[in-house]
Amino acid sequence: MKFDVLTLFPEMFEPVKQSILGKAVEKELININLINIRDFSEDKHKKVDDTPYGGGAGMVMMPDVVYRAYNSIKEKDAKVIYMSPQGKTLNQKMVENLSKENHIILLCGHYEGIDQRVLDKIVDEEISIGDYVLTGGELPAMVLIDSVSRYVTGVLKPDSIQEESFSNGLLEYPQYTRPEVFKGEKVPEVLLSGHHEKIQEWRKEKSLEITKNKRPDLLKK
Repeated sequence: MKFDVLTLFPEMFEPVKQSILGKAVEKELININLINIRDFSEDKHKKVDDTPYGGGAGMVMMPDVVYRAYNSIKEKDAKVIYMSPQGKTLNQKMVENLSKENHIILLCGHYEGIDQRVLDKIVDEEISIGDYVLTGGELPAMVLIDSVSRYVTGVLKPDSIQEESFSNGLLEYPQYTRPEVFKGEKVPEVLLSGHHEKIQEWRKEKSLEITKNKRPDLLKK
């Protein structure tokens, strides 16, 4: 899968080169291409924003600069996503659907946002990561890249994503590892039993219990 990221701050994306995503990039399972929107400014000072028509605080990213950046990488099969607090809130179903795309272009706004005219022209979908406002779209774009990449074939082992939180509508059961006793607390006996059916039953019960206590809204769905 290919991610093209249109941003004013490509240096913010260093974290996506680490850990599991870094290995996925090395194996060419995913490709993360960072495009600096500022490189497409025709102003001698590399200006990318201006004051909003009608007045108001802050600055707005200019449509022509954004459009030139988009035109440098656009492809017919690419899905263009604008990371925006006005978009639909990202959830597990959306993540799994997006993982089936071949090419995603992520547009990151900054300041007071981007001129609406270019959004209307190039954006296929607006996505939010929650009902709050950040200084820009870079962090939400990283969240989307991380969550979607996990479902790209080969990035994780299939078992790693089948029983995690939200995959089956429930929160995940608790996990334990060595040492067997920590601060007087022992690992549940059933997990030491080697009885796979009982372990699966215990995990299902714990998933239901945790979901009921922490996210009862999921059970209503």
